[in-house]
Amino acid sequence: MGRDQSAEDYLEAILVVQEEKGNVRAIDVVNELNVSKPSVSIAMKKLKSRELITVDSNSHIHFTDEGRNIAENVYNKHKLLTNALITIGVNEEEAIKEACEIEHIISDETYECIKNFCKKMGK
Repeated sequence: MGRDQSAEDYLEAILVVQEEKGNVRAIDVVNELNVSKPSVSIAMKKLKSRELITVDSNSHIHFTDEGRNIAENVYNKHKLLTNALITIGVNEEEAIKEACEIEHIISDETYECIKNFCKKMGK
C-alpha cells in the first residue's frame, strides 16, 4: 500500500478501538474519528477491497495481516512522535495533533533515526 493518509487514519482508529474494547464495529470508528457514518462506510468498503480488513457476520472489523502491520506501524509512529514532541516542549494537545500529521509523511529512515535518538535519550 502506498501512503494513503485516510486509510492509515482509519486503520489506526480500528487498532486503537480494538485495544480499548476488543471488538470493533463501524460505529466505534465513527466515534473514534468523529466522522460521519457514510464516511466510515465508504472507508470500510475501500479497506475491504484492498484486503486490509474483513468484517464478520456480527459486523466486527478484523485486520488482515497486512492491515494490522500498517495500523501498528502508523500507531507506533504516532506514539513515538507525540512523545518526542512533548519531550522537546510542545504542549500535549498540539503534539498529538501534529504527530498525527507527521506520521503520514515521515520517511521510514527518519522515523528510525528519531526512534534511535529517543532510545539514547531514555525516552
